[in-house]
Parts: sequence; structure tokens; C-alpha cells
Amino acid sequence: MKTLCFSSFTFSYANRAHVLFDSVRRFHPDWHIVALITDRPPLVYEDKLVSDGVVDDVVWFDDLPIENRMPWLFKHDIVEISTAVKGVYLPIALNEGWDRIVYLDPDTCLFNSLSPVVDALSDSDILLTPHQLSPSNERLTIIDNEITSLKTGIYNLGFFAISNRPEARRFADWWKVRCTEFCIDDIPNGLFVDQRWCDHVPVFFPNMKIVREPGCNVASWNLNERKVSFGLDGDILVNGTPLRFWHFTKLGPVGDIMTKKYALDNFQVYELWRWYRAAVTRATNSAIPRGYWHFGNYHDGRKILKGHRILYRMRKDLQNAFLDPYSSGAGTFQEWLEIAVDEGTQKILDMAEGFVPV
Repeated sequence: MKTLCFSSFTFSYANRAHVLFDSVRRFHPDWHIVALITDRPPLVYEDKLVSDGVVDDVVWFDDLPIENRMPWLFKHDIVEISTAVKGVYLPIALNEGWDRIVYLDPDTCLFNSLSPVVDALSDSDILLTPHQLSPSNERLTIIDNEITSLKTGIYNLGFFAISNRPEARRFADWWKVRCTEFCIDDIPNGLFVDQRWCDHVPVFFPNMKIVREPGCNVASWNLNERKVSFGLDGDILVNGTPLRFWHFTKLGPVGDIMTKKYALDNFQVYELWRWYRAAVTRATNSAIPRGYWHFGNYHDGRKILKGHRILYRMRKDLQNAFLDPYSSGAGTFQEWLEIAVDEGTQKILDMAEGFVPV
């Protein structure tokens, strides 16, 4: 079976993606690995990715067939766009003739072969992993995990896999449209990037399978139900089954807080995080500025605030007036923001800047 595995990221996550791709190459040397990068490099980086054997191919945002490319990009923040392009690229990958497509977030890492999981595509069209596998009896866990999943999606789209059959292709076409128009972080209105849409999948595309292995997509949001242990032979186990991949989400203080909250005295969890931090550090390229994203700034280098993106997205008149919203100088959207913002517009900007992402 010809399998393509891809991840979507910007250069700020290149070090994490490097760790992921190394792990995929280790367990699946026959898979075709693609980096989908919505960025422009601060240095010559594409050759390094390919020449070092980290990936087989790089697909840049500029390569994607998107109408009104730059205005569309401007409407999204870094998380929204990194997830939106997944839906855009998926039908392209299917049209290249791969038998199976596997997606993994850049902050995931394989610890075992995924073959027993993706082999389910022999009779299923779509594979998804839920955030939780079992209900909790603890009120705090219900609030932290189950209620959060009601807001952000039952399934975690840090992983999905699909076959190249008609029903899966129908899903890909449907998801592309949703990701193109509605891949935004707007939880009060029922949207959370690409993820909430897949709550519809079991109904719209019933030949799907929910992956229930506890060793898949282990993360802070399900540590309360998963016990990590090390076997005598060095194997890493979750509830007594092989750890297949871990989702090291929010590497830093926020991730640490959630991990400690639910790992408690499961010290093996902290050992895995310690290893991952060291691996990411080794993979870090010092030539990439911390938090770098080419599309995060106007042409003059000033940062684009989230409110600027939301305002542009909400107002068709601004989209029609400013076809290149990234431009700086006279007659640009940036100048308009400085001189023409009324009270109502300022309220939108202020609300957006008070937004705290999940």
C-alpha cells in the first residue's frame, strides 16, 4: 500500500516537525513524507529538509491552488491557517494516487509502528481518534476535558487517516470546502478550526472507524484515563498496550501545568516529556528566530494583531478595498487602521485582542 504521511506547520514548529518526521522515518521507512509549510523561510531551509532525508517533499503555501491567496491567508491567524491548509492539500494528495493518507500534527511523535492502526483502512474510509475514550466521574476532569471537547471537537485532528476510495474522496472534498471558508477559532459560534467539523463525520460518512487504542494520541486531555509504564524490554506501554504516538501539545508552562495535574505520580510521563524537550532542542535551528512566522507581520515588519485579521475577515468592503492587506504605506489597510477606525471598529479590535485561545 502506497502511503503518504504529512504534517502542516510554520517555521516556529520546524524543530517539533523534525522530531516527528524522524520518528515516522524510523518506523515507516517506506512511507512518503511531506512537509506542508505555510511560511517563507528566513534562510534556505527546504534543501536541508529534503537533503537530510527528513522528508521526501515540501509543499509550500505558495504552491497551493487557492483563489485570492493573500487575502484568504490574512483572514487567519497562525493556528487557523495551519489547520485550514490541511483541508486544501488533502484532495491534492489523493489525486496523486496514494492508497492511504496519514496526517500527524508536528508536535506528535511515534513510539511504535502505526501499521496496526492504519491497516483498518482496508475496510474503513476514515480513521479518527477521540479526545477521551471513557467518561470521568471526577467533576474537575469533566470540566477540563469532557466539556472542553464539547467546545473544541470530540475528535482530535492531530491525527487522521483516510483511504483513497470514493467515500473518503467525498469526505476530502467536503472538508476542503469547510476548511476554506470556516476554519476559524470562534467557539461561541460553534467553530474551532478544522476540528469541530469532524464531529459530523460518523453521520455524514459512516464507513469510518474510531480508533480506541489507548496508546494513540496520548495527551494532557486524556492522561486521567491512561497509565504509562515502561516494560522490562524497554517498551513504553499505555494501559498495558503499546504507546503508538504521543501528542506533546503546548510545550511550555501551559502544557506542564496540565500534565502535572493529571499525570500526578505517573513519573514515566515526565520522563517522556524530558526526552521530548531534549529532542526538540537538538532539532532547533538557531537561524530561525523564536516564534518566527513570515506572514505574521506587515511588509514594514510591524506585527499583525488578531483583531486586524478578524476585522478584515468580517468586512467585505475592506477586502474589496485592500486586495493586498499585508502592504504598508499610503493607501493600505495598515494605514486605514491607523487613521480611519471608528468607535464600533475599535470595539471589535479590543474584543479580539482580549481573546484567549484554548
